[in-house]
Amino acid sequence: MPLSRGDLTRSAVLAVLGASGPLSRSRIAQVLDLSPATVTQVTKDLIARGMITEVTQAPSRGGRPAVLLGLVGSAGRALGAKVAADHVAAVEARLDGQVMRSWEWPFDATAVDAIDQLIDILLPLTEPGEGHAPLLGIGIGVPGAVDDQATGIVNAPTLGWQNLPLGSRLQAALPVPVLVENDVNTLAVTERLYGRGREHRDFLVVTIGRGIGAGLVVDGSVYRGSTGGAGEFGHLPVSPEGPRCSCGNRGCLEAIIGQDALLRRAREEGVLGPDATAAHLLGAADGGDNTARSLLADAGAVLGRAVSGLVNVMDPEVVVVLGEGTRGWSHWRSGFEPHLRAHLLPARRAVSVAVETWDDSSWALGGAALVLATPFDATGLTGSQGELVRARLGEALTQDTA
Repeated sequence: MPLSRGDLTRSAVLAVLGASGPLSRSRIAQVLDLSPATVTQVTKDLIARGMITEVTQAPSRGGRPAVLLGLVGSAGRALGAKVAADHVAAVEARLDGQVMRSWEWPFDATAVDAIDQLIDILLPLTEPGEGHAPLLGIGIGVPGAVDDQATGIVNAPTLGWQNLPLGSRLQAALPVPVLVENDVNTLAVTERLYGRGREHRDFLVVTIGRGIGAGLVVDGSVYRGSTGGAGEFGHLPVSPEGPRCSCGNRGCLEAIIGQDALLRRAREEGVLGPDATAAHLLGAADGGDNTARSLLADAGAVLGRAVSGLVNVMDPEVVVVLGEGTRGWSHWRSGFEPHLRAHLLPARRAVSVAVETWDDSSWALGGAALVLATPFDATGLTGSQGELVRARLGEALTQDTA
């Protein structure tokens, strides 16, 4: 279920204070494009919750000096993890989104004991550490459909998981609350709280790399669809006679421009050997191999046409492109830009496209952001796990202010 507009607004206020330092209420309203009345109400609520505090007064140019609000930095921290087919990446982040530590481990999602492997990876991270803020919970991002953040039943063809009760298994084994979500949706939450989404209420997140995904943020909230499967952009049908996709259908976008598809074509064209990786393909393109460059430019053209359809339907303010595939964006761009613009409606052709730098911890921060947004879920959309997160934060704040 989606985070409500009010929940993300409260979280966005915390995020902008964490990123920018103490700000006045009027400046918060300006940065987040909120009304002064909304900011007054939201900050009053956050002060009452012990999340922010009045820290100082800004110099005045006449009239009353502006009171600055600052984040209570020790209010909490979260763990975030991104589960991929062959590895798990994780981070530890503060309430303001600042990454404190990051890790990566090998992982076999297809193994019979895959969940036990994941538990063995995550359990040591939950142990208390000296001087650390209280741990609120763990957010897990997976490349597939998730029915609900709290129950966490996963259907992820790329991992070989079907109706897997990941949430309940992890909740039974770990001593902290666990939330599970589609990995691209977690990135959309991260963008809303800590990225370009602070300045935009309607935006589109597109990821390229091992898979192809989309996160849809509408009026400040992540749209999940009726069963949690919204944003499966990689399974957009592109070519009826195309290659078989991991989902079982033919000609899906991911089966044509996903990492495995690009590597297969590169081998067929003689650019790469049988054991080559995406890094080798990028290296060939960077080194001037015309076939490798053409392959990535063609992938960009296919992506541009597909994204134009989403933009025409959704009418976002900005498109944010993320994922490990963006390391080769200089080669994708030559195909992407002209094909995107050519297929947009005239009123949409000026839409901004932002391509962000990438490392695997960005995926994991999405999971942490899922937890860090949860304490402000006043309507209980995150279920029993959200209640546990809020209880942990409440206990921490009581200790901090005692």
